[in-house]
Amino acid sequence: MINTKNKPYSESCDQNRHAILTVIRPLLLNSTSVLEIGSGTGQHAVYFSEKLPHLIWNTSDRNENIAGIKLWLSDKNSKKIPQPVELDVRQEIWPIISFDTVFTANTCHIMNQQSVEIMFKRIGELLPEGGQLIIYGPFNYNHQYTSPSNQQFDLWLKSRDPESKIRNFEDLNDMAEAAGMSLINDYEMPANNRILHWKKTKTC
Repeated sequence: MINTKNKPYSESCDQNRHAILTVIRPLLLNSTSVLEIGSGTGQHAVYFSEKLPHLIWNTSDRNENIAGIKLWLSDKNSKKIPQPVELDVRQEIWPIISFDTVFTANTCHIMNQQSVEIMFKRIGELLPEGGQLIIYGPFNYNHQYTSPSNQQFDLWLKSRDPESKIRNFEDLNDMAEAAGMSLINDYEMPANNRILHWKKTKTC
């Protein structure tokens, strides 16, 4: 179904979706509504929504990606996956959506540092107590790369945008804790990626 109806397509989404689902399925058993930040093409949203039918899966992204997400959602006439909303994490007011979980994949290394900080702060403000934040992607530990391939990827990121880079786990965890969230688990994933799972434990 690649590029059917001129849909945008990400090969990596097809490659990593099953591995991600294996980890997040048990984490989302008691969730009712997910806000996906940076839905990209919309492929993850369609796949996860089909595999997790008890959830409302809300997609969001910056304006330039909304049309592509709508193309992927156009074949899925379901109230469980509403139309995407425009969201830049830096905007002052986020769309009014009810959610108890935030999921985002491969976004932290694309955003600049300020955007990452704002995202964590706003998620902490909007998540209810007991709500979850789940982030998938590559991360450094103690400012060290976990593999040569991640180092090469980081160099590529910086060549296209000097403000992009693989983020340091400890820095992200500090942001999460400042926003009232506690780390629950850090899952090793294929291709030198991770899933980081936090839960909102207090109001800041």
